[in-house]
Amino acid sequence: MLQDSRTRVGIVPELGGGIAFMEALLPGRRDVPVLRRWTHSKSDGPFALACNVLVPFSNRISGGGFTFRGAFHAIAPNLAGEGFPIHGDGFQRAWAIEMTSGEAASLTLGNGQIGPFRYGARQLFHLEDGALHVEVVVTNETSGPLPFGAGFHPWFPRFAGTTLRFRASDVWLEDTRHLPTELVDVAARPQWDFSAARPLPKAWINNAFTGWLGAATISQPGLHIAIDIEASPNLDVAVVYSPGPDADFFCFEPVSHAVDAYNLPGRPGLTVLERGQSLHAAMTLRWSPL
Repeated sequence: MLQDSRTRVGIVPELGGGIAFMEALLPGRRDVPVLRRWTHSKSDGPFALACNVLVPFSNRISGGGFTFRGAFHAIAPNLAGEGFPIHGDGFQRAWAIEMTSGEAASLTLGNGQIGPFRYGARQLFHLEDGALHVEVVVTNETSGPLPFGAGFHPWFPRFAGTTLRFRASDVWLEDTRHLPTELVDVAARPQWDFSAARPLPKAWINNAFTGWLGAATISQPGLHIAIDIEASPNLDVAVVYSPGPDADFFCFEPVSHAVDAYNLPGRPGLTVLERGQSLHAAMTLRWSPL
């Protein structure tokens, strides 16, 4: 566990190196959740955590894999009930504790392996004046070059008064398989224009916003806090996911690429790594009182 005078964070190395909780320590009040609290049941799986790390790619890859430099690379589905591989395998593997102190920790993963990908990864966590800084570094250990991606999958509490604010230029529409169909200007979907703070949609949303400027704000009046999200420049796609108003959570995912970028023209957002090269990505979560 990490803690400073303002924030407490739990990490579960053996469950995908994920975050179990992030709590704001408000004076005179009981601790309140910045992220959704983990169920503390490993049988519930990694998606019951407060945040997952996404390596060596984010979201779904269709078609059984992808073609790169003339060769087809097959990837089988990695989750029960999913028709496509999703979010890589870093969130499914046990990570090793490299270092831990009161306000910082680092974890390593040495056996990343899904489809054609062989990789190592490292996560660094650091609390500074209540803000949580998380960095992931993924290194290609495959025999040849491959396109890599990365990202983070935080789960936030959702209440009737929760609002979200961020700027993006375009949004991908999705089909019933949750694969992208068309990239449209956000202005064409005013119900998804979060340039001013607004509540989450009452209907299902699971869409990737591109041209994201790397900053977002969540207001939680019921918890008396606001949360600022910042991401490294290479995480310029934000996936917003919520099943609807009856859900007690929603996700705002800073990622490097859109859904199924491996099968989109130009593979937008993916980084080709030669063997031994690394991709770095970072996210900061900072809360303030309302």
